[in-house]
Amino acid sequence: MTRDEIIEIMASAGIYPFWKNGMIYFNGMTSSYQFIADEIEKNSIIKNRYDCEAVRNEVKSRALQRKTNLPIKKWAKSTRPREMFLSNGPNSIDNVKLLAIILRTGVKGKSAEELARDILNKFDGSLRNIDSASIEDLTEIKGVGRAKAISIKVCFELARRLYKEQAESKLKIKDAADVIDYINDFNSLYLRDELKEHFNIILLDIKNKIIDNIEISIGSINASVVDPKEVVRHASIRSASSVILIHNHPSGEIKPSSSDIEITKKISSACSLINVKVLDHIIIGKNQDEYFSFAKEGLI
Repeated sequence: MTRDEIIEIMASAGIYPFWKNGMIYFNGMTSSYQFIADEIEKNSIIKNRYDCEAVRNEVKSRALQRKTNLPIKKWAKSTRPREMFLSNGPNSIDNVKLLAIILRTGVKGKSAEELARDILNKFDGSLRNIDSASIEDLTEIKGVGRAKAISIKVCFELARRLYKEQAESKLKIKDAADVIDYINDFNSLYLRDELKEHFNIILLDIKNKIIDNIEISIGSINASVVDPKEVVRHASIRSASSVILIHNHPSGEIKPSSSDIEITKKISSACSLINVKVLDHIIIGKNQDEYFSFAKEGLI
C-alpha cells in the first residue's frame, strides 16, 4: 500500500496520528483499521515527531477537501465502502461504512459516509439506540429523509427476523438452557427495548416441541395486564401440554414484582385445571444475559 493510499484511508475514516513518548498513537482508530498502523510501520512512513505532524496535517487537509468537494464515487477505490466490503469482507469495515452502504447517497456537501457518521454520533455510536429510534427521530438529522430512515429500519427488522427464523428452527426444548437460547433469539430482540411490558407465552406439546409463540397482552411502563383465561384459551385451542411465560421489564430490573409472582400463581392454577403445566416464567432485562427464571429460583 502506498503512502498516498494510507493517508486517503485515514482521511476517510477520521484517523489522526499523534506522537507521545517516542511512540505513534492514533485518534479514531478502530480494530478494523489496525492494518493502517501496520502499513505505516512496515513502510516507515512515520519515523519521528516531525513525520507524524506532517502526516497528520495531510490527513486533516484531505479530510477537509473530502467534506467540501468529493462524493464517495470520486474517492480512491480502495477507500470506498462498497469496494472495501467486496475486497476485504464485511468484518473489515466499521459501522460508519456499513451504514453508508445502506444510505447509498449523501446530500449536498456531505457524503453518505459523513451522513452515516452524523447518525451514529446522534445516537451515541450505538446501533441499539438507532434500532430503538423512530422514523421521526431519524429524519430530525439533516440529510436523512423518510426513504433513508425507512431503509435503516428495514435492515434492523431483517436482522430480527433472521434471529426469529433461527429460533423457529429450534423445535424442541430439552432444558432451561434451550429456553433461554430460544427466548434470546425469538423474543429478546423485540422486547428488550420496548417501553411497555409485553406478555408472551410459548406453547409446547407433550414432547416439549414448540407449537407457537403468542403475545397475550401489552401493559404499561411497569406492569403487564394478563388474564389467565387468555392463556388457558390459547393452550386449549392449540392442544398444548405445557406453557412457558415470558415478559419484559422496561426498567431493566429483572427481579419479579409481587404482581409478577401473583399472576404466575394464578396462571399456573388456571392451567392445571386443563392439565397444562407452566414450566417457567422468564423476565427479560435490557441485555442478553439479564433474565430471571422462576423455575431456576424455585418459584414454580
